[in-house]
Amino acid sequence: MATKPFAIIAGVGPGTGASIARKFAQAYSVVVLARNAANYKPLVQEINSSGGQALGISSDLSDSESVKSAFKQISQHHASSPLAAAVFNVGGGFVKKPFLELTEEEFTLGYRSQGQGGFNFAQTSLPLLLQAKGSLPHPPTLIFTGATASVKGSATFATFATGKFALRALAQSLAREFGPQGVHVSHVIIDGVIDTPRTKAWANEHEDGKLDPDAIADAYWHLHTQPRTTFGFELDLRPYVEKW
Repeated sequence: MATKPFAIIAGVGPGTGASIARKFAQAYSVVVLARNAANYKPLVQEINSSGGQALGISSDLSDSESVKSAFKQISQHHASSPLAAAVFNVGGGFVKKPFLELTEEEFTLGYRSQGQGGFNFAQTSLPLLLQAKGSLPHPPTLIFTGATASVKGSATFATFATGKFALRALAQSLAREFGPQGVHVSHVIIDGVIDTPRTKAWANEHEDGKLDPDAIADAYWHLHTQPRTTFGFELDLRPYVEKW
């Protein structure tokens, strides 16, 4: 059973989620969550084989029972460990489609994955973060990954924007409620294409015109290490050539 502080990274694939997990694994045990075990198994093996501690759990964060089951496993594995950080990095709900062609199911997908998923994750992780106050070198931290769609509802992105707007509103409300209680809540706007295996073939006239997931992870770690005197709520990250 693990005893050192741990971090939970929800929404782990071969891109940003994996980079965040690797970064936090340098200091903590990590628990990585994804609906599909194939998304986290290579990463868990990589971290464990390199001297770190990682546990992978399959979970659908839009399903409250699935989240409760995942956190039950987490509590069993980390019964005597404080939760240092929790990161919501779920990317579901991305539907690009003319509004009049959207089905009700497609439209609500954005809210279920982002708004409902963020709610389930926060409501289950915040009690653990509150318990960890005073026992860690850095304030317990809850970080939500946003997107351009968090602040700009572009044409044909009604589903994704609705979900991301909801997630940002949730993060803002939680920051105002739990910041005074000692938990650092942040929202990060990722504005641009992230350099992942899936986007490698996407054309870009600038060699370094995509977001580096390792640099994103560094920014998340920076937020986590901010003292209580200097909590940052929202951080915008974009390539230098991105128009905004």
